[in-house]
Amino acid sequence: MSSASINAAGMNSVEPARVEKRRSWLASVVHHALGRWGTRLGIGWIALVAFCATFAPFLANSFPLLVRVDGRWSSPAVIHLTAVDFTLVIAAASLLVLIRLKKLPWAIRAWWFAGILGMTLPLTLFAVKPPLVSGYEEYRDLKHEGRVQWMLSAPVPYSPNDHLTDQFDFTHPQPWAPSRSHWFGTEQNGEDVLSVMIHACRIAMSIGFISTGIAVFIGIIVGGLMGYFAGIVDLLGMRLVEVFGAIPTIYLLLAFCAAFERNIYMVMAIIGLTGWTGDARFVRAEFLRLRGQDFVHAAIAAGLPLRSVLFRHLLPNALAPILVSASFGVAAAILSESVLSFLGLGLPVDAASWGRLLNQSVGQGGGFHLWLAMYPGLAIFLTVFSYNLIGEALRDALDPRLNPQ
Repeated sequence: MSSASINAAGMNSVEPARVEKRRSWLASVVHHALGRWGTRLGIGWIALVAFCATFAPFLANSFPLLVRVDGRWSSPAVIHLTAVDFTLVIAAASLLVLIRLKKLPWAIRAWWFAGILGMTLPLTLFAVKPPLVSGYEEYRDLKHEGRVQWMLSAPVPYSPNDHLTDQFDFTHPQPWAPSRSHWFGTEQNGEDVLSVMIHACRIAMSIGFISTGIAVFIGIIVGGLMGYFAGIVDLLGMRLVEVFGAIPTIYLLLAFCAAFERNIYMVMAIIGLTGWTGDARFVRAEFLRLRGQDFVHAAIAAGLPLRSVLFRHLLPNALAPILVSASFGVAAAILSESVLSFLGLGLPVDAASWGRLLNQSVGQGGGFHLWLAMYPGLAIFLTVFSYNLIGEALRDALDPRLNPQ
């Protein structure tokens, strides 16, 4: 064998190791986490749920996307968009643009995205005033009268609160089984099940991320103070963690929802205010481990303020267990909201929720409607299971014994 061949073989055997060494810590974690098929499928399902949540008015809407009535063109679906609809669409477009700007660091792109989102929501709340809905059947009636020359409808031409009053039939009461007109059937009030499921993705995503965000924020503050100061602060903090950890979240949610008016924000707040104890314990343990490191003593000796020592030097090195805990927290929050809606004590009656559809699977006469149990139940299972798969993959990727760097 020639020397050139030997050198080439040696280069080929060393090259993977060199590539692995060049890979950053974050890139290595992502590489190992995405190496599992389960993680990829989980991310794919979560991406589908996020897509449906963002573009729900364009996927399921009784108002046409574009229509020509009596010679006049209009877009009723866009006219009836709310401030949240506009904000989500603008945020999705901004995120795609920032992802394409590969030369910018991820931190700068994250700050830009947060700034765009922070400016867009107040502006849309002030500027966007959708008209009151007079009747979802308006354009179906116009089409029946022959006044519609051309119409582009959404893939599912029904809004989640459209009770199909113009299609009411005494001889064939609701709910209706799946058919060509309603792919997933209808529920007891006449609403299209597929439309409700698409719009319910917003509830699932918002409940999961906002409540988990509240829990992570409180857990980082409390756990960071306990781990850094130790002593009496740690003692009092652990007693506080034990008190909140002993509160059963589901029973507290049931009590508040039964005593007060149903409100999605109250559900988010309760889940977040009672779910931070695990994050606090993780942060405390990491801070206790890191507080004696040389870089922490150097930061203190340099005269940096306490917030800089805690959140710029200690916290980035303690984020690994929080990421894993947050993925499981999102799944638990979605499951809690579904349980409440299934019991009829969760969100308002007109809110689109997977749990509310499950609640209607058993009719008033005791009959069981399979499609009202199968489709939302499968959506809840896949969403919770996907977050659990992602959490387990992150946990294994962040474990130095399984993923040596």
